[in-house]
Amino acid sequence: MATVRFTRNIQRHVACPTRDVPGATLRDVLDSYFRENEQARGYVLDDQGGIRQHMVVFIDGEMVRDRAWLSDAVRPNSIIDVIQALSGGLE
Repeated sequence: MATVRFTRNIQRHVACPTRDVPGATLRDVLDSYFRENEQARGYVLDDQGGIRQHMVVFIDGEMVRDRAWLSDAVRPNSIIDVIQALSGGLE
């Protein structure tokens, strides 16, 4: 099973503990994770089911390519990191 992890910054806003979840694609894994945590779904995914603009997801250290359909492949031992994207800086 893939391991899904959320940064502490996200966990300040919504409870989302690290869990091992089955699935062959990112969509499969996240659907399984969010089945038991609907509040986290709304924080990470938009109303079309894609990754929200302010979120970044990595599979085994590689940024997810398909932010809309979540079709990126997930191996049984993959690590999926969900991170809140940061913005700002010098103008």
